[in-house]
Amino acid sequence: MEDLKELDKLYIANTYSRFPVEIKYGEGSIISDEEGKQYIDMGGGIAVNIFGMQDKAWKNAVISQLNKFQHTSNLYYTEPCVTLAKLLIEKTGMKKVFFSNSGAEANECAIKAIRKYAQDKKGPDYYTIITLKNSFHGRTLATLAATGQEDYHKDFLPLTEGFISVTPGDINELESTVKNNKCAGILIETIQGEGGVVPLDPNYIQQVYSLAQEKDLVFAIDEVQTGNGRTGKLYSYMHYSIKPDIFTTAKGLGGGLPIGATVLGEKVEFVLSAGKHGSTFGGNPVCAAGAVSIISRINDKLLSDVMQKSEIVFETLSQAPGIKSVTGKGLMIGIETEKEVDKVVNECIEKGVLVLKAKNKVRLVPPLNIGVSELKKALNIILEVCTAI
Repeated sequence: MEDLKELDKLYIANTYSRFPVEIKYGEGSIISDEEGKQYIDMGGGIAVNIFGMQDKAWKNAVISQLNKFQHTSNLYYTEPCVTLAKLLIEKTGMKKVFFSNSGAEANECAIKAIRKYAQDKKGPDYYTIITLKNSFHGRTLATLAATGQEDYHKDFLPLTEGFISVTPGDINELESTVKNNKCAGILIETIQGEGGVVPLDPNYIQQVYSLAQEKDLVFAIDEVQTGNGRTGKLYSYMHYSIKPDIFTTAKGLGGGLPIGATVLGEKVEFVLSAGKHGSTFGGNPVCAAGAVSIISRINDKLLSDVMQKSEIVFETLSQAPGIKSVTGKGLMIGIETEKEVDKVVNECIEKGVLVLKAKNKVRLVPPLNIGVSELKKALNIILEVCTAI
């Protein structure tokens, strides 16, 4: 067979700067390449494979559904879709779920729900949605406009109108923006993942929540990366004694199959009526069956383990030689290194650890059930790379 990497360049749109690794096999947190070299997976498919590769319970759930039927449409009822929705609602206390295929699509649905609520309640001029600078909400035109990073905008102007990004942590700027614009809602991440794994200040999150309630703005949280146990809670907002009107999730929800969810609270549960939104593949029974397996196993024991592993990461890396800072929560970690970040990422790969990058930081989002011995081995290699000349 011709060289896979050359065929990739020839036939696939050149939108990815791929690492020189061809994945051939994976089991748990260990991945093997085409030459049989093994790697500890500290990226989890970008926070997707939360139970690692070839998780048996997940595989059985998916195969069981494949043996029944792989797809129908949302014109009919399917058991996996309803079961997943019921699980999400029971575990969060929200009211309704709309299923899609990705985080960007989940956020698109949230944007529509926010605007529809404000239009119904306040009038058609109330469509502006406030987001935060340094945020990331997706790559469609609307979610790109919601993303508070100009580097993502510059090649795709004009963007969808109706979004204003404010400085995270500056409640005065947020209050002024609400006062001077006809606003429909506020959309935030509790940890800005693509922005460098930067957690918002808990007091600021509380202030945003209170302001949204006071002004009758739809308060939405993007949990695409922070959700599904990643931060040590089922969803990250649960750390802050708040309850959003909407939260979105994807990535780890499907355990490796594409599925997104827009989860609606009481304020907006009836905003999207028949015909107002739709998705051909949303709630696909195979993807939903996989997601049921995932969500049903994110329990207190797993979440406690996530926090214990998080402590190991912070204790090992914080104030270590070659490391400037460690940020994040649970198993969503950003490492600011003295050595240039691309060099650290590439040297880790050479030494058998797959890590990611988020701006100027190394990003770790491993499977939530990664073994402690594998985790410690990966951290030691990261330290070795960070201190090597």
